Amino acid sequence: MTPADPTPPAAPAVPVDPASLAEALDAAARAARPLPGGGSGLTTTAEAYTVQEALLARRFARGERPTGVKLGFTSAAKMRQMGVSDLIHGRLTDRMEIPDGGRCDVSGLIHPRIEPEIAFLLGAVLTPGGDPAAAVAAVAPALEVIDSRYDGFRFSLPEVIADNTSAAGYALGPWTPAGALGGLRSLADLGVVLEVDGRPAETGSTAAILGHPLRALAAAARLAGPLAAGTVVLAGAATAAVPLPPGTYVRATVARLGSVGLTTGEAA
Repeated sequence: MTPADPTPPAAPAVPVDPASLAEALDAAARAARPLPGGGSGLTTTAEAYTVQEALLARRFARGERPTGVKLGFTSAAKMRQMGVSDLIHGRLTDRMEIPDGGRCDVSGLIHPRIEPEIAFLLGAVLTPGGDPAAAVAAVAPALEVIDSRYDGFRFSLPEVIADNTSAAGYALGPWTPAGALGGLRSLADLGVVLEVDGRPAETGSTAAILGHPLRALAAAARLAGPLAAGTVVLAGAATAAVPLPPGTYVRATVARLGSVGLTTGEAA
């Protein structure tokens, strides 16, 4: 009997060049041409955050300014779906901000989606392990536009981190001072409605954000802190995201906090 051929040794992993991958992601976003997911060679979150930093460095060099932090996987169901046990974070910049009631140009995006969120404005430095409630100056309803730079929104966990967690834009509603809410614990279970062209598309609760949005704020400080006064933190989605086609009006309403809306640009 002829012995079976031995299994050939696995090919050595090709090291990821963070600068090259950051350049490819940047070019994909600027040209609205997606990259294939699953082929980046990224295997660890540490590598992924290095690429994310290189990606943001390119944008800062073009004049963008950092404005805040956004969180991903703040839903327990989403964490189970992705097989992860912790949140991920990305960065917000001034060129991502859309005025409340303003226009979001989707012609330069690949496959945009939108979701309702809670936003925090920090009035003091929030250090890892610090009291998140004590650092909050105000709270607002928010919309986040997401747009993966990978084809079909298909990617590995490290790849979505490298892609700045699919961040594309955000709009903030009116800020409510923290002191006017009778304590931030009241944010635990507020109703959230996402409307598209005046019709409810998704409904949910702020409880979907780690059980309480303040937990997401504490996680942001742990993952990306310390966070300076003036930082905006998007705490995570309160409902599933919906597609964002051109010629659409979208509004998110959060009980006790009010509403925020935007209109998408017409197709070119």
